[in-house]
Amino acid sequence: MYDYHTHTSYSDDCSTPMKDMIEQACAIGLTELAITDHYDPDYPDKDYPFDLAYESYQKALIEAQEKYKNRIKIVKGVEIGIQHGNTLKKCEFIAGNFPYDFVLGSFHCAEGFELYGNSYFLNRSTEDSYLAFYQYMYDCLKLYKNYDVLGHFNIIDRYSNKMPSPSLYMDIVETILKLIIDDGKGIEINTSSFRYGMGERTTPAKEILQLYKDLGGEIITTGSDAHKPEDLGYQLEYAEHMIKSAGIRYITTFENRVPKFIKLD
Repeated sequence: MYDYHTHTSYSDDCSTPMKDMIEQACAIGLTELAITDHYDPDYPDKDYPFDLAYESYQKALIEAQEKYKNRIKIVKGVEIGIQHGNTLKKCEFIAGNFPYDFVLGSFHCAEGFELYGNSYFLNRSTEDSYLAFYQYMYDCLKLYKNYDVLGHFNIIDRYSNKMPSPSLYMDIVETILKLIIDDGKGIEINTSSFRYGMGERTTPAKEILQLYKDLGGEIITTGSDAHKPEDLGYQLEYAEHMIKSAGIRYITTFENRVPKFIKLD
């Protein structure tokens, strides 16, 4: 199995040392482990700035890759929090200043508000919140291209108290997916949706995954979004089942930012 979304103590919301995550990955038999610690410049919650000590982080990635090379493939990654404005220049700097194997682009905020904590949803309807979120995502991705895979596409479902009918926003979702595909990027299946108790509302939702495939999307990774060792590899087998059920025959891995396609059994 391939876990391409994980965190260590280099992320502000994680206290687990990198070595503990790697040892657990070895213990459960992961084939590859992408360490993708957070860099979320201009994050609105000052208690969690999600800055990244990138020089020491990058050094730790290189050392881990060498130390564990005979036990597991360590993929040097980073998760970048995309926002409009000057934030994009900061994202570009971090993504481009080191030879990462894999750059995950994610939206944890929109319009200057964090999705966690519900501040984004105040003083507007659920319908307006969803439409504005996906429009914001599209506007950002028209400008920012230095990523490989878009993380947790429908993360808004995780934090919204209500979920509107997908028909409300599938037109803008289709536009985003076409942009991602045209740019040579991919999406992930993020299994944290099961830990968050989202039930059948997977990340991405099944209708989004199917649309991605129908539009010609091929690049797809799987990730647990683990912040604790016990969450590594969580439900990755089901993620592979989702991929196959959508008619996609391959899972994607990365090395030096180049995708490699692994055929699923």
